[in-house]
Amino acid sequence: MGSYVVSTKEEQQQMLKEIGMEKIEELFAQVPEEVKFKGTWKLPKGLSEIEVRTKMQEIAEKNKVFPHIFRGAGAYNHYIPSIVKAVTSKEEFVTAYTPYQAEISQGILQSIFEYQSMICELTGMDVSNASVYDGATAAAEAVAMCRERKKDKILISSTSNPEVVEVIRTYCYGNGMECQMVPQKQGHTDMEALEAMLTEDTAGFYVQEPNYYGILEDYDAMGQMVHRQKARYIMGCNPIALAVLKTPGEYGADIAVGEGQPLGMELGFGGPYLGFMASTKALMRRLPGRIVGETVDEQGRRTFVLTLQAREQHIRREKAGSNVCSNQAHCALTAAVYLSAMGADGLREAAKQSAARAHELQRALGNLGFSLKYPSCFFHEFVTESKVPSEIVVKALEERGYLGGLPLNEREILWCATEKNTKQEIKFLSEVLKEVCEAWN
Repeated sequence: MGSYVVSTKEEQQQMLKEIGMEKIEELFAQVPEEVKFKGTWKLPKGLSEIEVRTKMQEIAEKNKVFPHIFRGAGAYNHYIPSIVKAVTSKEEFVTAYTPYQAEISQGILQSIFEYQSMICELTGMDVSNASVYDGATAAAEAVAMCRERKKDKILISSTSNPEVVEVIRTYCYGNGMECQMVPQKQGHTDMEALEAMLTEDTAGFYVQEPNYYGILEDYDAMGQMVHRQKARYIMGCNPIALAVLKTPGEYGADIAVGEGQPLGMELGFGGPYLGFMASTKALMRRLPGRIVGETVDEQGRRTFVLTLQAREQHIRREKAGSNVCSNQAHCALTAAVYLSAMGADGLREAAKQSAARAHELQRALGNLGFSLKYPSCFFHEFVTESKVPSEIVVKALEERGYLGGLPLNEREILWCATEKNTKQEIKFLSEVLKEVCEAWN
């Protein structure tokens, strides 16, 4: 009662008296004695502010922060304009809570509405929700949206991010859906296998654009194949890539999802990140979480309100299609500010430079004997294979402050480049790996 809210013993006693009790223990009379803690907590003494700051700095120094990054695999090191942090760190945004009371929450409601509008424009879809926890969660929630009474099987391309696949599998296990992996062939989804696996009980198919290996696949053909079987087409997207590639809407996707971290969020140990979701109008009422809508008040003024939120998410949870209630509002605000600051031209330039740097990196690595594993069109990630063990390559770069690509196995590495990777960085990385290759040979 007094652990988290500052109050004196006298104030506590007064509150107890107000509800007809004399001792705090009476508040917990319904708790069984066998589960109550009887001992004393062996906690260290409290620290002063300066001691806490020193302690936290000591802990933080254990982190390895790389100034040069050539790794992606789902989280990307993009340039973030300084205005993004300046706006999102304002007190009125940082302290905002769920905007249930529209009359006093117009600011945060409008920011979410603008975010939803931008996601729709970026994906080419009709409607977007107020976001979910991360990209993997968004993919899993999209799978749940596809379920029908006689359609409970989901297909996932093996070219998808393994971590996303694991989350989808977890959701499918929980809600009783069958989950099958469509095999890959040379870094692409096996189209013949996909066609054979699409049956009457298939609820949907999930594939990524670009895929986990950075490759751009034939998304038109896959979408047509899926729709012929009356299943739903889910595309997981890189939001930066959407600035220059065809949108999920143009491919005929039913649901578009993805990780919003590239939209102004710094790299961290898994988050907090942002899962964006958008769909066609036909699936609007199946979208989980919240949707902010625009309307007018009794005086005809433009206003914003929470709308189309399934009550089952709160009061009949066992019947709900989704139990997600969080909307990651501050991360969504960050994405909205980032997109506003960059604009269509800025986002397109970031995508073009990322692709250009990645191809420059691939050529440099190719000259050193790191051959392209999948000789296909790629965006800003690609896989190389070489005679030099992946562990040795990555370790040599780490010793010089470079986070190299992600080792996929003993000889294969998934590399990534963004607009932040300079020609000088690529040149230095090449020099380091040239030494490694010469020493290994």
